[in-house]
Amino acid sequence: MPEQISQNKKWKSIIIEFIQIALIALVISILIKYFLIQPFYVKGASMEPNFHNHEYLIINKIIYQLDNPQRGDVIVFKYPKSLNDYYIKRVIGLPKERIKITGTKITIYNKENPKGKIFDENKFLSEEYKIDKNIDITLREDEYFVLGDNRRHSFDSSIDSFGPLKRKFIIGKTWIRVWPFDKFTIFKN
Repeated sequence: MPEQISQNKKWKSIIIEFIQIALIALVISILIKYFLIQPFYVKGASMEPNFHNHEYLIINKIIYQLDNPQRGDVIVFKYPKSLNDYYIKRVIGLPKERIKITGTKITIYNKENPKGKIFDENKFLSEEYKIDKNIDITLREDEYFVLGDNRRHSFDSSIDSFGPLKRKFIIGKTWIRVWPFDKFTIFKN
């Protein structure tokens, strides 16, 4: 009988330890997902040629707790009109800037460049993905101007019904492309 009690205590101890480990793992995974990183699945062609349909990315969520998005960052955000939908776009305009698009040329007006400076997209975008637009918009203190890299197939800030993106909807910055494996990439900036 004492052996039976000892065996029951042993199993009870194992079960309690297992539950503790499972709870700790759950808390850690929740903290990681909600505060540090998040997986993201690319749907559609709006970011081609740089990001393609069915790619899996890891989004760095903590970076924008410490700093603000920068021009050229590829971000993931909740679509303001449907908070269950997540989008991926590139930051073009920063708060309080004036963005003027004439043809395929984007000019940024800000404190550093009151007469405007052309934004060079050639390092990440070829001419075939650009389209002619005529836009002149001034962003508010908490707004960003975002565009898809594949301008012909992107629902973004260049469309009136979408408009500028408020800061509060930005989730994070693309950090790692994990799938497909042959395109594995760690994005520096």
